[in-house]
Amino acid sequence: MRRGPDDLRLLVEGYLAELAFAPELAGLEEALRYALEGGGKRVRPVIALAVAEANGGIAEHCLPAAAAVELVHTFSLVHDDLPAMDDDDERRGRPSAHVAFGEATALLAGDALLAEAFRLALSYPTPMVGRELAQATLGMIGGQYRDVTGETGDLAAVHRLKTGALFSASVGVALWVAEVTEGGQPAWRAFGEELGLLFQAIDDVLDGDGYVAAHGVEEARRHADEAAARAHKRLDAIPADTSVLAEIVASLAARTA
Repeated sequence: MRRGPDDLRLLVEGYLAELAFAPELAGLEEALRYALEGGGKRVRPVIALAVAEANGGIAEHCLPAAAAVELVHTFSLVHDDLPAMDDDDERRGRPSAHVAFGEATALLAGDALLAEAFRLALSYPTPMVGRELAQATLGMIGGQYRDVTGETGDLAAVHRLKTGALFSASVGVALWVAEVTEGGQPAWRAFGEELGLLFQAIDDVLDGDGYVAAHGVEEARRHADEAAARAHKRLDAIPADTSVLAEIVASLAARTA
């Protein structure tokens, strides 16, 4: 049975709501739940589940890997909001974790989310899920470093790391879970590379920074449209039912918040 993005998102929400953290983190659980339940759209884990199903896999079997990607994403948001980084007091209309719980607790909560992500990724027989996530996390951190130090001359390179790495990992972890051989992965990975560029370009249009600050709204919008077109073209070249993923790409390109 074909499941659309909304159905897959419900799977993710249910899994995250019941996720048991390591007992050593009992004192941090409130902060961890607060960060995870911040109202995100779960785009990355939904993409992972859709890729798994398109490759004949079972979405439920991919949930730990998909959740691992979301935990890494959430860890990055908790740390990005800290005074030493972006110094944002609000996240999605409510106090950031460091405002709600204090800087030290927020820092530790981010660390814990990252460690829990790898505990989930390493629950599979293959180590490749964990390796995929590790490489993406390193890329994300490298991109964030370029951003905070002002090394943004090549915006595409920064966004490919800072945002694109985790989107690529959303595709990559699902391929390993679905046991897609390396020979069958290039077309999927080419698709995954477009997702981060699309997401970031739209973010810049909505926030008025990044591509918009450097090149203007029209150029940023054109960049987003081209990334969406390339993503659809990549999907068209894959011999599988990619209609759910095409729906996700269309929604990313059209989002207004």
